[in-house]
Amino acid sequence: MRTNSTPERRLIFLLNVAQRRLQRFLAGGTQKGGVTAAQSGLLFVLGKRDGVLMGEAGAALDLGMPGISGLVERTVEAGLVEKRADPDDGRAWRLWLTPAGRRALARAKAGVAELNARLMRGFSESEIDVVARWLRHVQREFPKGDEE
Repeated sequence: MRTNSTPERRLIFLLNVAQRRLQRFLAGGTQKGGVTAAQSGLLFVLGKRDGVLMGEAGAALDLGMPGISGLVERTVEAGLVEKRADPDDGRAWRLWLTPAGRRALARAKAGVAELNARLMRGFSESEIDVVARWLRHVQREFPKGDEE
């Protein structure tokens, strides 16, 4: 019988190592495609709903206003996104994909499909369902801003 202290169950350690390795892998891919993982995330949000409010994009990416502001500015500078004032609220901004952003989104979708296939290699659909359920559970147990 396994206990929570066995090496296979050091979940915090395993999750941190996996996250760091994925981040390094994704950062390495940035140099080839020219789009960062964070920028790809923004492109995915806009691919589902072009013209989204900046704050809504931040919420979808689990970013606060400073984080989404910086990401948007870098993505605008890269020519992938256009930022326009909301016609109903001059203080709010809406985000739109540019033609270059649409091309980058298509490349990002292909890259994510390959990465997801690699991550799921060797696991059954039911095992992947359990992993996905556990990761959603972690998000619920430790909501954004939870300082406990």
